[in-house]
Amino acid sequence: MKKIFEYIKESYNELVYKVSWPTRAELSNSAVVVMFASLIISVVIFVIDMSFEGVMRFFYEKIF
Repeated sequence: MKKIFEYIKESYNELVYKVSWPTRAELSNSAVVVMFASLIISVVIFVIDMSFEGVMRFFYEKIF
């Protein structure tokens, strides 16, 4: 039981004194970067999906 309390105490001390937490501005900037990256990736996947759909539709029309 002593080891558990020691572990919790050390974890708390590390989180409070050793971890460098981002500022509100840094966090906001990171969130914007993630949103734009997600948007770009979703557009790329959409274009690829539409391209494959067009190719498959072309081949199915030629086969049937």
